[in-house]
Amino acid sequence: MFPLRDNIPSQNPPYMTVILVIVNTVIFTYIWLMGPNGMEQVFNRYALIPADITGVSQQGGGWATLFTSMFLHGGWLHLIGNMWALWLFGDNVEDLMGPLNFLLFYLVCGLGAAAVHIYVDPVSTVPTVGASGAIAGIMGAYFLLYPRARVTTLVFTLFIWFVDIPAYIYLGFWILMQLLGGTAVLAGGASQIAFWAHVGGFAAGMLFYSLFKTRQENRRIYWE
Repeated sequence: MFPLRDNIPSQNPPYMTVILVIVNTVIFTYIWLMGPNGMEQVFNRYALIPADITGVSQQGGGWATLFTSMFLHGGWLHLIGNMWALWLFGDNVEDLMGPLNFLLFYLVCGLGAAAVHIYVDPVSTVPTVGASGAIAGIMGAYFLLYPRARVTTLVFTLFIWFVDIPAYIYLGFWILMQLLGGTAVLAGGASQIAFWAHVGGFAAGMLFYSLFKTRQENRRIYWE
């Protein structure tokens, strides 16, 4: 399933959402132009390595990577998927928080995602990159703020379908898939996806979004 749009109009321009999309895109493009060797060097220095944070190894950039890793991506599809989700869900959450609070919320969710990822696998030496943990936090906030919003979703089966799905169903299914994927990894499976970072970010978004709100949601739109 791929989300295309929702039916919640923003009342204010999503300045910080746009800035985050631009910053992530510019950083990735710059690193991509460095070639595979350059990208590997950047990841070794600025990606999140759990074992480096827990003191098991000293191969990365230390605590600063909790933040720098949020602005790195492993490929164009990784970047585009994350930025699309940020754009789709971020504008409405920013609308209730304002640009600066939204930025702080984004970073807090990213830290929550990193904390859970490190807790689950504290000795991992695999570099982890991506904004998906922070974006998962935005999705967690959206899940509680706009559960009955309609998300137009592209569904791939034997045919291609365009389906309007309530946000609580779409996002509920998404987080369920993260939990199942994370459980499979704990059971010995292999994956390049940091499922538990997504779970941590989503949980952080649900727990902390109310601390960053500066105004109430529009209830008429909320219950459409």
